[in-house]
Amino acid sequence: MSIPVLQSKALAGVRHAFFTRQGGVSEGVYASLNGGVGSSDVRERVLENRARMAAALGVGADRLLVPFQIHSPDCLIVDAPWSERPRCDALATATPGLALGVTGADCGMILFADARAGVIGAAHAGWKGALTGVVEATVAAMEKLGARRADVSVALGPTIGATSYEVGPEFFERFVAEAKDHARFFSPSKRDGHKMFDLPAFIGFRAERAGAAAFENLGLDTYGDEKRFYSYRRTTHRKEPDYGRLVSAIVLG
Repeated sequence: MSIPVLQSKALAGVRHAFFTRQGGVSEGVYASLNGGVGSSDVRERVLENRARMAAALGVGADRLLVPFQIHSPDCLIVDAPWSERPRCDALATATPGLALGVTGADCGMILFADARAGVIGAAHAGWKGALTGVVEATVAAMEKLGARRADVSVALGPTIGATSYEVGPEFFERFVAEAKDHARFFSPSKRDGHKMFDLPAFIGFRAERAGAAAFENLGLDTYGDEKRFYSYRRTTHRKEPDYGRLVSAIVLG
């Protein structure tokens, strides 16, 4: 069964997919392609959804690798399937046939490729991971595998948009404490003392700082597009009991 797949021009020639929430078997708030094994969805349904994603990528279900994400800057180099999910937020490989995936429901899901060297990566970047360096860590791990920064293309999939991400003063202060220039990623909010944060632009800035050759933001707002995407923040605002997770993945060969 075919399922909807979004793709990046920056990653043309490398098999990849930014999956939507459509095309799966989950029900209710999880409808329908929930890839979150950490959600409270029926596990068999999540595994079926993951199997459909793996098939769309041309790999077996056991070769779609998605780590236990912890909002860290840590990237793990992998060369084989694992028996237990590692705790990290990014993966890199030069091994054909391994699909590197990350989940998200507002956080940035980022795919990386140096097609010439045959090295790929995937990273999950919420504000914390982006601020602490998960993008740079992924590029560095790829470099260890033979990639050249000047040949690395980076694509950002569905992510909460700048018009949907309102933050408080402590959040803003934490960013400008790191660098005053970070203030340019914030704009005024309608609420006093609050601001709107442009996470996609900040991730693009970190990709540029890491020396990547190209960066593409698909420009898809998870919060604003309920038909295609899950959103943690939308679920929170509605006081719903749980939410599904999107999956984005990339594979060599």
